[in-house]
Amino acid sequence: MRNKILQILRQSGNKYISGEDMAEKLGVSRAAVWKHIKEMRSQGYNIESLARNGYILREAPDAMLSGEISNGLETKTIGCRIICHEEIDSTNNEAKRLAMEGAVEGTVVVAESQTGGKGRLERQFFSPKGKGIWFSVVLRPKFLPQEAPKCTLMAAVAVARAMTEFGLKPGIKWPNDLLYDNKKLVGILTEMSAEMDGINYIVIGTGINVNIAPEEFPEELRDVATSLSQMKGANLPRVKFLQAVLRALDDLYAKVQVEGFAPVLKEWRQYSITLGQEVKVIGVRDGEVFYGKAADIDDEGALLVDTAAGRQRVLAGDVSIRPQSGKW
Repeated sequence: MRNKILQILRQSGNKYISGEDMAEKLGVSRAAVWKHIKEMRSQGYNIESLARNGYILREAPDAMLSGEISNGLETKTIGCRIICHEEIDSTNNEAKRLAMEGAVEGTVVVAESQTGGKGRLERQFFSPKGKGIWFSVVLRPKFLPQEAPKCTLMAAVAVARAMTEFGLKPGIKWPNDLLYDNKKLVGILTEMSAEMDGINYIVIGTGINVNIAPEEFPEELRDVATSLSQMKGANLPRVKFLQAVLRALDDLYAKVQVEGFAPVLKEWRQYSITLGQEVKVIGVRDGEVFYGKAADIDDEGALLVDTAAGRQRVLAGDVSIRPQSGKW
């Protein structure tokens, strides 16, 4: 109902619309309209009222609200349903629960804050209220399960596109970390439910540090994490940035359905700050450590590293780029 009221207010533009007219359009009482407007004001909407004139929307909040995110989004698949939470343990957990219950492809779960956000290798992800973008997307693709890991690269490219749109120069460290000044801006985690020959669902969780000041990070993260606002030198509009990411993801996913992941991998290479660099690789399973030059990614998205012992193919692991000091 609130989204419908919001739509009517936006359509009215700079003109007042009476509570009676809104009630008639919505098929509810004037009291019901007033109640919803009161709730919207508590969410940060500046809705002005004037006796015998009605209501007018003066300003909308930069908040993770479905009515704001969907306004002008115009995507085909991603964002067909948007579910917003003030606080949640993890948007990925909620998206997986919804997916198991049959949530439509393109469902997006967004939260103002997470209490149990997680990244790759079971690491905790700092998700403070009102400072970032924490969201997950449900996909139900037709491609085979072994293709799923490339969805993390697709999500990284989507965020990189959005950064470019906002005048920021993105850099992706394999496989999906977006960095600035060698510090992490974005975390991406892809989870899947599948059978041998098909995918039930994929959930892509993305956490973007948008307007977090250096002193707002926990002390243990200050040397390894940063935010878009630190990169830009000013705060960014979170809703508009999220919309840019969702539009880019929608476009990339549509291409993948027709052409496969080749266009995604090509674009990923353009944003990569790993390829051509001396790297250190720590294996996830056995802890093996080796060094070499990151040469390319293959058709599976694996990193190809040229070492003294020959080319190594890295499907999973911790990859570090040699610091400018030359010391690991």
